[in-house]
Amino acid sequence: MGVSNLLSKFGKPAVEQHEDSQATTPARADSTLEKDNDLVDDSPVKYLTWRSFILGIVVSMGGFVFGYATGQIAGFTTMDDFKRRFAEVQPDGSYKFSNVRNGLIVGLLSIGTMIGALVAAPIADRLGRKLSISFWSLIHIVGIIIQMATEDKWYQVALGRWVAGLGVGALSSIVPMYQSESAPRQVRGAMVSAFQLFVAFGIFISYLINFGTETIESTASWRITMGIGFAWPLILGIGTLFLPESPRYAYRHGRVDEARKTMCKLYGVGPNHRVVMQEMKDMKDKLDEERAAGVAAWHEIFTGPRMFYRTVLGIALQSLQQLTGANFIFYYGNSIFTSTGLNNSYITQIILGAVNFGMTLPGLYVVEHYGRRNSLMVGAGWMFICFMIWASVGHFALDLADPSNTPQAGAAMIVFTCFFIVGFATTWGPIVWAICGELYPARYRAICIGIATASNWTWNFLISFFTPFISSSIDFAYGYVFAACCFAAVLVVFFFVNETQGRTLEEVDTMYVLHVKPWQSASWVPPEGIIRDLHPAPEENQKQEGQEQVEHNEPTEIRE
Repeated sequence: MGVSNLLSKFGKPAVEQHEDSQATTPARADSTLEKDNDLVDDSPVKYLTWRSFILGIVVSMGGFVFGYATGQIAGFTTMDDFKRRFAEVQPDGSYKFSNVRNGLIVGLLSIGTMIGALVAAPIADRLGRKLSISFWSLIHIVGIIIQMATEDKWYQVALGRWVAGLGVGALSSIVPMYQSESAPRQVRGAMVSAFQLFVAFGIFISYLINFGTETIESTASWRITMGIGFAWPLILGIGTLFLPESPRYAYRHGRVDEARKTMCKLYGVGPNHRVVMQEMKDMKDKLDEERAAGVAAWHEIFTGPRMFYRTVLGIALQSLQQLTGANFIFYYGNSIFTSTGLNNSYITQIILGAVNFGMTLPGLYVVEHYGRRNSLMVGAGWMFICFMIWASVGHFALDLADPSNTPQAGAAMIVFTCFFIVGFATTWGPIVWAICGELYPARYRAICIGIATASNWTWNFLISFFTPFISSSIDFAYGYVFAACCFAAVLVVFFFVNETQGRTLEEVDTMYVLHVKPWQSASWVPPEGIIRDLHPAPEENQKQEGQEQVEHNEPTEIRE
């Protein structure tokens, strides 16, 4: 099947995909939909349709752009040609980056991303989600061109990374928002978490390419890696044009039929299916509430119903994702492991990148099967232990003057770095993006996600810029700082984060407005008595079918 034929099927209704199902779909006990209406389709929805899969893969390329841009710089700063052109000449004739220059080249990307995340919100609300993704992909390409056009001006590289960062920051805000607004609720967590999977994949691929080019003595050693970076935003920007607009964005802008058709395609059901009818009603109810409240002013992200709580919580979660110390490892991986005595730290970087990517895959399973809260708390506790051991070994056991004298200490640090990445990749890496995509009502979603994402990039910059200064002062004891932040993350999640697994976005909003206690949120039942699981166990299906037969005094239709 050709690509054009595949993409063209987005325009065809997907009513046939539920016909092989053999059980009814649970509905709200007190739903305003007619329970006895024979026209309402109660068949179970597929867990994942191919349209949802394609949408998730294409827009997750925004994560790949993010990961590739952040991962490549760690290799550049140790390449001989890159240092000859952009580093400072030392008295002995060697080339070395000062802490300030190194921090600016690495960190200005994060300044750009912070700004991009903030300005992306009004553009996404005006142009729509999909067109905004294409626009910011183009901005990222401009940043790459600026970097590649220089011969020996380090500040042009830094400026180019700043422009590229505008695109990365905007994409890191809009892509999870588009995913959360479009994905069927039973796979929403996994689909939004796929953004982080592609971040990890982009980092890993940049490591592999750097490893293959680092021995080249010309500008090709770093320009090849930069040049390949054109491909990813092109795929994203063009591919997104063939995808549907977010159904929630379309609905809020009066395109009700478009929203319904998109939802039918992504769920793989017809327009008379209960899950589509109920979500359409939920969107209508929420929009009616917002219209009754009048035009939203910007300050309502702090004064709206439970909005101060949620705005600060989103900022805290995105900040803590950085303060786990993950990007400290990824940005300065080469420098860290050179100081442990490794001759070719590119190999270690590839190992770390492979662990990060490989362990993010099970993270997509974890987010939908073990819940957001438990996964984040266990992950933060695990990372706390890893950083405590890592910092203790590096500070007390490693011979900093000559690491070759303590090979066991260096090996232990590498092992616990890998253990740390396992914890991050399966929990805090992907799940924070999922939670922030679910946390806010549609009225404030774009600006709140932008602010939360900007806080992530602010800490990203602070860590990348100040790490050379801090590390040179307190060496590997720096790890204790990140360990303390991981411990604080456990407390923040326990006391403030609600469990949102299996909820619609409208239900999540209701949960926060009603002040549901986070530690009781997993068992909370909405006022309508919705049954959260779209895919109950067979015995639950049989029980429900029996109940419905008693209520309606007629057999449940079995689809062949």
